[in-house]
Amino acid sequence: MIGLKNGLFTFQEDCVTYLLDETNIKQNNTIVVKAPTGAGKTLILIDYIDKYLSLIDDNTVFIWLCPGKGDLEEQSRKKMTKHLPSRNSKVLSDVIASGFEPEDVAFINWELVTKKGNKAITENERKNLFEHIINAHKKGINFILIIDEEHSNDTTRARDIINSFNAKNIIRVSATAKKNPTYEFYGIPESKVISSGLITKALYINEDVENNIGISNEHEYLIDLAEKKRIEISEDYNKLSIRPLVIIQFPSMSDSLIEEVEDILNKIGYSYDNKMLAKWMSDEKINIDDIELNNAEPIYLLMKQAISTGWDCPRAKILIKLRENMDEDFEIQTLGRLRRMPEAVHYDNELLDNCYLYTFDEKYKQSIKSGMGNAFEVKRVFLKDKCKVFQLEKQLKNKDFDGFGERETFEIIHNYFVEKFNFTDDEKQNCSILEANNYDLSKSLKTRALQGKFVQTESLLDNKSTDYVVTYREVNTHKNGIDLMHSIDAIKSTVGMKYNSVKAILERLFKKCRTTNGKMLNLDVKEYYAFIINNEELLKGVFKEATSQKAIQIPKDRAYKTSTFRIPLEEIIKYDSSTKRVVEMISNAYKEYPSSVLVDGIRSKSERMLERYLESNDKVDWIYKNGDSGQQYFSVVYIDAVGKQWLFYPDYIVKMKNEDIWILETKGGENADSTSKNIDKQSTNKFDAFKNYAEEKNLKWGFVRDTKDEELCLNNTEFIDDLNDDRWVLLSTIL
Repeated sequence: MIGLKNGLFTFQEDCVTYLLDETNIKQNNTIVVKAPTGAGKTLILIDYIDKYLSLIDDNTVFIWLCPGKGDLEEQSRKKMTKHLPSRNSKVLSDVIASGFEPEDVAFINWELVTKKGNKAITENERKNLFEHIINAHKKGINFILIIDEEHSNDTTRARDIINSFNAKNIIRVSATAKKNPTYEFYGIPESKVISSGLITKALYINEDVENNIGISNEHEYLIDLAEKKRIEISEDYNKLSIRPLVIIQFPSMSDSLIEEVEDILNKIGYSYDNKMLAKWMSDEKINIDDIELNNAEPIYLLMKQAISTGWDCPRAKILIKLRENMDEDFEIQTLGRLRRMPEAVHYDNELLDNCYLYTFDEKYKQSIKSGMGNAFEVKRVFLKDKCKVFQLEKQLKNKDFDGFGERETFEIIHNYFVEKFNFTDDEKQNCSILEANNYDLSKSLKTRALQGKFVQTESLLDNKSTDYVVTYREVNTHKNGIDLMHSIDAIKSTVGMKYNSVKAILERLFKKCRTTNGKMLNLDVKEYYAFIINNEELLKGVFKEATSQKAIQIPKDRAYKTSTFRIPLEEIIKYDSSTKRVVEMISNAYKEYPSSVLVDGIRSKSERMLERYLESNDKVDWIYKNGDSGQQYFSVVYIDAVGKQWLFYPDYIVKMKNEDIWILETKGGENADSTSKNIDKQSTNKFDAFKNYAEEKNLKWGFVRDTKDEELCLNNTEFIDDLNDDRWVLLSTIL
C-alpha cells in the first residue's frame, strides 16, 4: 500500500479507480490522462500499479517510459522506492542484464532507446531488450505501458518501441494532453488540484511593474522586483522553516547574459561560494544537491530549458524569464514548477498561496500555445512498385551565383521604400510618414508585457485582457549591440540575404554617415539602434515585400543546376488518429496511405479538396504529395527581385492513365467576401519559374486554388490573384 500519511486526495483516488476499471475490463486500449502539473500524477500512477498488481493481475510488467530531460525516470523511480518500497523497480540496464519478471516496474528513458545516434546502449543491448520482450511474452507475461509526458516523443522510432511491447493497455499522461476520440480520456480539473492545496491559487505576472517607466537595465530591474517579492515571502515563510526559491531562466544562447546576472546577484550578496546561488545547466551544475528541500541553502537558481519537465521543487515561488530579443520556447510545464505548494496546503495568506512570474518576453504566450501538444500521430509508408521507375529532372541552387551585388540590391530596396511610403528628401516629412504607418521613432527601446492575475494556467491562452504595461530603456550601444544584431539577423533570415548586406542597406537608409545618397532618415547611433530594434517586425515585412517584386530573369546556366528526382521509397507521414471514418487513398503513390491525412493542420483546404478530387477521378493512375523541403524532394529554382535563388517545392505530381504527367501547386483560395487567402508574396516569381520549367520539359502544370463556393480552379497562363479573372479555369474542365 502506498505510504502517505493522509493517503491520496479524493480526485487522485478517483483517477486511480478509473484506471483500474478501464484496464481490468478492456484490452488493447489506450487511455489518455490529462493531469495538471502539480496534481501528483506520479503518486496516482504508483498507487494504481500497486492496486492493479494486488487486485487484478500479478502476472504483469509495467513499463514506465519517461522523457530524457531532467532524468525523470530516476525521479519517478525514487518516488516509487520511497512510497512503495515493497515493489520491485528496475531501470534499463537491469532489464538488459536480467530481463523481465512478473510484477516488475521498469523505468526507461525514451532517449536511451529512440534517439538516433544515441550511444547509451549498444546494438547488442538493444537486441537484448527486444529479446527480453519476446521471452516475457512466451512466459505469458502481460505488459502495461505508462507513457509519461506523452507529447514528448511522438515519433516513428518511439512508436516502434511501443508496438514491440504489444501491451495489454497503454496509459499516456501529460499536463497538456488533448482529447482523442479513438482513446479513452480522463481529465483532472485544475480547479480540483487548486482547491486541494497542492498548487497555488493563482499566478501573478509582472506584479508591481510600472507602466511607462524608463529603466536602464531590464535584467537588473526584474531581479530587483523579484528580490523585493522574495523578501516579503521569506518573512512569512520563516515561521514555517521554508526558504523560497527564485528561478532565473535564460535563453539558450546566453553565456554573456549569465555572467551579467551572476554579477548582479553577487552585488546583492548571492554567490556560489556562500551557497545562496545555484546553477543547473546541461554542462554545469553548482549547489544543486537537495535543492528541492524546503530549507535548502540556495535562494537563486540559474537554469535554461533543461529542467522544465519533471523537476519537482515546491519551494520555488518566483520565476524570472529573461530574454535576448530572440524566439524562445516557454513551455507550460515551466510555469508548473512554480505552482506547487511546499506543504501541499494553502495558508490563507495571499502572499504565500500564489506564485509570481516576471518577464519582458513578449512571445511567451505564443510559445506556451505551441507547447500544448496536438492530436497528430506518425506512421511510415512504402512506395508502390509501379511508382519506383518514375523519374524527373529537378532544379537545385547554383552556389556559384548568389544574387545581385550590394549596389543593385540597395537600389531595389531603396526604390521600393520610396514607392511604398512616398519618401522625399525632407527627413522631417519622412518621419511623419513613418509614424503615420505605425513606425516607432522614439529614442528609447520599448517593451510591452502582459500584467495580471491568472487562476488556471491555460487561461493565459484565452486572455483577452488589454492589461499590458509598457517600459522604456535608454539605448546602451554596448549592452544592446546583441539586440541590434538579432534584429538585423531576423530581417536577413526573412529574405535570405547576407547579414552584412542587410546591415549595410539599413545603415545607408536610416543611419547618419558620410554617404547621404538615398538616405531616408539621418539617425544618430542610439536613435538608429532604437529604430531598428523597435521596428523589427515592420522592417521584415517591407524587405519581404521588396524582394517579392517580379524578378528579372537570369540565364539558366547561372541560375540553377540539375539533378534526377525519384520518389522516396518510404516516407513518414502525419495523420489524425481521431478521424472517425478512415479509408485508404487508393490513388496515392504509397501503400496504405490513410485519408486521415486530409485534416486541417496537416493539409490546407485547397490541398484537401484537390486530393479528394484526384482520388475520385478515374483518369488518375497515381498521386504523389511532394515534401516542403529537403534534397530528396522535387524542386524548381526561382529568383526573387534581388536575384536571390530559392527552392520551390510544387505540391503534387500526378500521373494520368494516358501517361500524361501533371505537376500541381496549391495556393490559398478565396474568402466568403471574395478577398484572397493567398499569403505567398512570391507567388508570381514561383509561377513564372514553374511555367518555364514545365514548358521546357513538355509537362502539364498549373496553380490550383479554391473558390468561395468550393470549386477548384487552375491557372497556367499568367499569375493574377483575382480568382474571378478568366485566367482561372475550373479544374473539372481540364483534368
